[in-house]
Amino acid sequence: MEAILSSNFRDFGMGPRREITFPMFGDGIFNQDGHEWKQSRELLRPQFHFKEYADLGMFSDACDNLLDNIPASSRVVDLQPLFFRLTLDVTTAFLFGESIESLKAPENTGKQTFAEAFNVAQEYIAKRFRLLDLYWLVGGKEFRDACEKVRFLADQIIDRNLSHEMTEDEGRKYVFLRAMAKKSPDRNALRSQIINILTAGRDTTACLLSWTFFLLIRHPQVLEKLRVEISELNGNTDLTRTDLRNVKYLQHVLKETLRLYPPVPVNARTALCTTVLPTGGGPDRTSPVLIPKGSSVAYSVYTMHRLPDLYGMDAELFRPERWDEPMGLSQNETNSKWGYLPFNGGPRICLGMDFALTEAAYTVVRIIQKFPTIKLPGGELVELVGVEKQRITMVMSITGGCNVELRQ
Repeated sequence: MEAILSSNFRDFGMGPRREITFPMFGDGIFNQDGHEWKQSRELLRPQFHFKEYADLGMFSDACDNLLDNIPASSRVVDLQPLFFRLTLDVTTAFLFGESIESLKAPENTGKQTFAEAFNVAQEYIAKRFRLLDLYWLVGGKEFRDACEKVRFLADQIIDRNLSHEMTEDEGRKYVFLRAMAKKSPDRNALRSQIINILTAGRDTTACLLSWTFFLLIRHPQVLEKLRVEISELNGNTDLTRTDLRNVKYLQHVLKETLRLYPPVPVNARTALCTTVLPTGGGPDRTSPVLIPKGSSVAYSVYTMHRLPDLYGMDAELFRPERWDEPMGLSQNETNSKWGYLPFNGGPRICLGMDFALTEAAYTVVRIIQKFPTIKLPGGELVELVGVEKQRITMVMSITGGCNVELRQ
């Protein structure tokens, strides 16, 4: 992992990823290599300095809308689609200066149609990834129509946010869309970057939140311990990033969820030249491995995160306490740096890691503060971790949704 993502980083590229994703993504940070990728990353980096979201104002607005979508009379709610709408609203507000407020939109509006089109297009992209060089076998009218709807919303975001005059406060804030527009006024380039970042910002955090509550209601002792810790905030919703980082058990819960259910469970790189991996070959798997130019190298973070030699003999279990205990993960520098990779590593490490963890932590706190009773609905299975049905598109979500019984 260290060789692929860091020490031999220049030997590996995205391979056919651009061609696979181009109908939906265009050319953007997600599928670029080389100079173009570096340029996109440098444009995006200032946006994710924590000072841009330290007061959590945009998270608060989106969470208020989320909680308004759960009527007081409700008992069983599927949180997963609500989380996808929440993270879409937060991402558009943060990166483009204005939220599309999908949580406020009634069903069958353009804002909801966009979310549906986004999901359809992603499912096709996931199938194309599995075929690699034969990706062109997957497509058709439904895929083209979904991509067109996604591009249409991106154009609306561009028009709405670049046409209005900024207030003095807005002018002082770094907004990725405006910075990108100054650098490259080309409409196709703007649209492509928007779709790339919407995908990363929406899906990964929504999956983290969904799996967190999926696990909490199946481990009531963990939920109760977390509730006790959150109660020390005395019901305060006017929180800061620092406040959330100091809720230690909450951070362990999120870390453990990301260990068991990394949003991108499998990934791949393509060798740009003939190279070697430093270990893994030979009869004893300690010799170097030759990687010929053009070879695709796939790796499973999902599997690595469940290795007993890194996380103990109970590595398949959800137990946040392990992050306060000695593990094989911390035995040496390579293990500690490359044995836990929910946000990738090396030069391509996720710029939005802190932003995503802050958004997830704040949402968990708000939901637990509002609902004294959060539990597994009657009839739902208490499955062993890893036995549940998982749905893989660009990310790993829960096939049957995250059904939770909530009582105020």
